[in-house]
Amino acid sequence: MNPALTQEDSLSAEAAVLVLEDGRWFRGTAYGARGVVVGEAVFSTGMTGYQETLTDPSYHRQVVVMTTPHVGNTGWNDEDEESDQIWVAGYVVRDPAPRPSNWRSRRPLEEELTAQGVVGISGIDTRALTRHLREQGAMRVGIFSGDAAAVSLPDMMTTVLDAPLMAGSELAPEVSTREPYVVAADGERRFVVAAVDLGIKGMTPQLMARRGIEVHVLPATATFADITALGPDGVFFSNGPGDPATADREVALLREVLAARIPFFGICFGNQLLGRALGFGTYKLRYGHRGINQPVQDLTTGKVEVTAHNHGFAVDAPLGEPVPAPAGAAYGRVRVSHINLNDDVVEGLECLDIPAFSVQYHPEAAAGPHDAAYLFDRFVTLMEGNR
Repeated sequence: MNPALTQEDSLSAEAAVLVLEDGRWFRGTAYGARGVVVGEAVFSTGMTGYQETLTDPSYHRQVVVMTTPHVGNTGWNDEDEESDQIWVAGYVVRDPAPRPSNWRSRRPLEEELTAQGVVGISGIDTRALTRHLREQGAMRVGIFSGDAAAVSLPDMMTTVLDAPLMAGSELAPEVSTREPYVVAADGERRFVVAAVDLGIKGMTPQLMARRGIEVHVLPATATFADITALGPDGVFFSNGPGDPATADREVALLREVLAARIPFFGICFGNQLLGRALGFGTYKLRYGHRGINQPVQDLTTGKVEVTAHNHGFAVDAPLGEPVPAPAGAAYGRVRVSHINLNDDVVEGLECLDIPAFSVQYHPEAAAGPHDAAYLFDRFVTLMEGNR
């Protein structure tokens, strides 16, 4: 005989509804905080690393659909956060673990979602939802749970359609640090790097520190004077959320860095901004690349890497032979250095006449494979050659 439901059990079984902007909807069970959330519906193909995904600032204002069905089995620990809070707007899972089982777990995943006010939904067919997003593209979505689940579908649709589009959204300043801080080099300090925080993940400066780099993390509002005051050996632009077409101020800053011939390395949003600084355009992908299993080829070596991704925009640059930078002769020649083998999307840029390169994916791999960690060594080599 089953035991009687407790008040907590009763709350966890509350209804929830997920509504897409094209009118498709799913009924499920409330997961995490109760209420209403709207954002862009995207899916992540990672089978592990949900804690790092949730705390990645690049997911700001996005509702993440997990394609792996069973989520939460390792609970929530106090070591794996990539920032100081959960950034995803909402969370969609099929089968949440009834209880965590891991020696590092401190509390269940749902408890952390609730504590941080993240509205989610469980018990829906996430495979069908993912297939729909692949066919129709990323779109606005709302999750309505608790009392909000009783609202009429037309009213839910109105709420979803009132939400802002991701295209045209300037979000990096919303997730950036407000004050500069320093991550000390492990052991002897070999280099100083100014890292502009556009949504940086905690593992990135840690991996630089392991290579003897003292990392000065600066707000997205940093100026060129702020950077040069540090006397840096290199400049880094991080990953981050939003549409790169809105980042005119950051592009202008990067052009000052390139003009000064300070070695530059960019990741994800930083890659898109390097593309813009060189004169290439950017565009929104149909449904983006998210997860920890994306195949990318390094065209320099021919090596194929399994990589971690989280981006919905890409650089529009020609594949093949190097081309003059469209922004002018001062930037010299540029070539696409990496491509995604699933769809030939540009995954990296390399400047041949100035010290700058970038990649679209996440070589810090938190979570994910470590195939691309060599890129931090490539940055070190670039700084060594510039001395």
